[in-house]
Amino acid sequence: MNRPKVLFHAPQAVALAESIIAGTEIIPGMIDWNHFQDGWPNIFIHDIDQHQECDAYFLASFSKPSDIFEQFGVLCALPRLGVGTLTIFLPFFSTGTMDRAQQLGEVITARTMARMFDTIPDARFGKKRLVIHDIHALQEYNYFHEILPRLESAIPLLHDQIKKLAADGEEIAIAFPDDGAHKRFGSMFDDWPQIICLKVRQGDGRIVTIKEGDSRGKHAIIVDDLVLSGGTIIECAKALRNAGSAKVSAFTTHGVFPNESWRKFSSDLFTNYWLTDSCPQIANLIDGVGPFKVLSLAPLIQDMIRSDNKYT
Repeated sequence: MNRPKVLFHAPQAVALAESIIAGTEIIPGMIDWNHFQDGWPNIFIHDIDQHQECDAYFLASFSKPSDIFEQFGVLCALPRLGVGTLTIFLPFFSTGTMDRAQQLGEVITARTMARMFDTIPDARFGKKRLVIHDIHALQEYNYFHEILPRLESAIPLLHDQIKKLAADGEEIAIAFPDDGAHKRFGSMFDDWPQIICLKVRQGDGRIVTIKEGDSRGKHAIIVDDLVLSGGTIIECAKALRNAGSAKVSAFTTHGVFPNESWRKFSSDLFTNYWLTDSCPQIANLIDGVGPFKVLSLAPLIQDMIRSDNKYT
């Protein structure tokens, strides 16, 4: 017998949660995210007595360190309050770029975050689960012990866009800003020619050149897992233009864009810049601005919940 599926969500992820629930039998879980006068969380989970032994899902958003504590409070409470199973959707594993120490004294915060997830209690009918989209470094999987993440990708959303462009007669090439991006995503684009870019030092700075591949006359689409300042992707786009690309677009799963770095990107250089709503506050801010177009993760997450029979 299938149990009810209830989706709780962080306050930063309201729009994405509503899109996931729309048109389904998934029940919205209601949480009051209030604070005491001193700023500490004052959280209340509504109707928890009606969600006993349900399949609970929590859509998390750790875009900012200040968001993390209160969400972990809810994640630790749900199993103790009697949910049957607990699946956590954390599309953007935000500490993923600090995945290794280069010198003595550096703190590997990706490992710290993994240990925090390990401390979440098991649910009534099974262990907790974690779903991450396009994790920055695969070795981070080994930092988890009590909770084993399911690693998913948002690349199918880009495949849909490429198919539309191809149907309009455009010739597509996939470009990677560095070897790391090629290693992460190259095997997902076997049907298209690929270009690999390379950062090289020039004086006090670095420039991006094309290491291999030919994009002349093609619509080159730069692919990477995340964007911060955007400098490398912009330089990669310029290199592709100089090499004869007819158009240049880009896709990154996670648009982090600290300090409003998204303002550097112009429609003159990029035909499209696709990103997902894994960082919902940024995605809501820039969707439709300049070259930016948000491809929602909602259909991918919705399909996972609908087909989730692991514990039923």
